[in-house]
Amino acid sequence: MSSVDLSVNVGPLKLKNPVLLASGTVGYGNEISEFLELSKIGGIVTKSISLLPRKGNPPQRIVETPSGMMNAIGLANVGLEIFIKEKIPFLKEVKSDIICNIAASSIEEYVECVKALNNEEAIKAFEINVSCPNVKEGGLIFGNDVSAVGRITEKVRAATDKPVIIKLSPNTASISRFAEVVKKEGGDIVSAINTLVGAAFDIWKKTPKIANVTGGLSGPAIKPVAIAKVLEISRKVDIPIIGIGGISSWQDAVEFMIAGASAFQLGTINFVNPKLGNDILTDLEDYCAKMGIENISDLTASYKI
Repeated sequence: MSSVDLSVNVGPLKLKNPVLLASGTVGYGNEISEFLELSKIGGIVTKSISLLPRKGNPPQRIVETPSGMMNAIGLANVGLEIFIKEKIPFLKEVKSDIICNIAASSIEEYVECVKALNNEEAIKAFEINVSCPNVKEGGLIFGNDVSAVGRITEKVRAATDKPVIIKLSPNTASISRFAEVVKKEGGDIVSAINTLVGAAFDIWKKTPKIANVTGGLSGPAIKPVAIAKVLEISRKVDIPIIGIGGISSWQDAVEFMIAGASAFQLGTINFVNPKLGNDILTDLEDYCAKMGIENISDLTASYKI
């Protein structure tokens, strides 16, 4: 039996280990449950939930790229009512912490979703997806506007006593400014990063490969960018970070923790190796034992620069 303590505290969120499954890559948990034991991992971040059901964008909406993939799913989801009625009962049975990802097209919608889910005991925290268009302001992405991220954080914070995680966009010159406003307005944690903006063309038809023209780039190709963003936040803002972006091995996960992450999310890799969430735990224990680390949390921000 290993003597390494894999439990982590990410601000007020206590996890049995730092392994989380990223929003949009494992559906509502049941879709991936036949491939790995969900009870063993630290937590599951649900597919984005919006107030009303969303069909999302028309196909083609996923394209493979070198070392990654692009998607423009368009936040397709079952909506709040069906999520509560049909998805939460399964999640309640999973002995793993559930983090509910919320998407919205107005600040009021974020608040309404959080209030409706606040009394669901199975949900341990909210991850707020600010990479959504603000319909009231002409479609500007919330996550690219510091003041909008601040207002969302403030309003959501007032609507719940559960941990509030703001998922930050990398498509900005200074991600630490956004982390700073999240902290100032009462957010508990930031997750970094969401996808990068990408595009691809069919060279014969000269048309975009994705119907939406651009999509979110994820996978191993974005890992160095994600690590740099986590490091920037870690060096400039005193706020817990959940690292995301191209993690496909235990070594990648360790890198994120060294750069400043208290926990991490596995995303695109779930489509390639859905068992990694379980397999990575033994490797992390072995690494910590070899390095003489008794608590994996000691890895967080252990960089030497």
